[in-house]
Amino acid sequence: MAEQKDEAEKAPEKPVKPEKAAKPAVDAASAGGEAAPKKEKAAKAAGKGGKGRDAAKTAAKTELATEKVKRSQPPRLRRIYEAEIRAKLLAELGLKNVMQAPRMTKITVNMGLGEAITNPKILDSAVEDLAAITGQKPVVTKSAKAIAAFKLKGGQKIGAMVTLRRDNMYEFFDRLVTFALPRVRDFKGVSPKGFDGRGNFTMGIREGSIFPETGVDKLEKPKGMNITITTTARTDEQGRALLRHLGMPFRS
Repeated sequence: MAEQKDEAEKAPEKPVKPEKAAKPAVDAASAGGEAAPKKEKAAKAAGKGGKGRDAAKTAAKTELATEKVKRSQPPRLRRIYEAEIRAKLLAELGLKNVMQAPRMTKITVNMGLGEAITNPKILDSAVEDLAAITGQKPVVTKSAKAIAAFKLKGGQKIGAMVTLRRDNMYEFFDRLVTFALPRVRDFKGVSPKGFDGRGNFTMGIREGSIFPETGVDKLEKPKGMNITITTTARTDEQGRALLRHLGMPFRS
């Protein structure tokens, strides 16, 4: 027993490691309390006067309206043109080469708003309506120069415009002649006097509400628009024949 006690006394004692100091716990409530005022200030700065919220709503609606849809096949009117209308145009106009057959190249939809000089907020609804009608995001147009008589400043926003090509162009034209124009009150046909001598045609619409995409529950003032159809026709006769075969209801 004595020998065991001596050996225990001779054995070196193991050093005791100091305990690590506990890290101070972060108070989540206090951290959130410090971040909350910053978020509130940022929200107030972004939505001051309601402009930030209105702009966000308009942007969201525009994105939904301009969301691209993947097509499994070309638009209906384009297929009809390539299968039937092109051959009829060659026979009617006496053309020999298929490339000489007139065709549409683009459609420009322009909406001018003189009221935007005194009421700039009307542009938001115009952009929203034009995006819903055409399925493409519009471009806001600005005045080229100042006109004192109309209280117009140079570079002031006064309208919106969309240029449609390829499939979007055929889709819009199909909806125009199939759904929109028949909804015009006392419609007697489109005047054929809108050609410019080179086969391009321009027509005006007084109320954009004839398009089903705008909705019938809006009580705002109706907005008109100009629609310009650019074609490869060399004469007004060729352009008129092309649009007539595509379904444009010209007045006799």
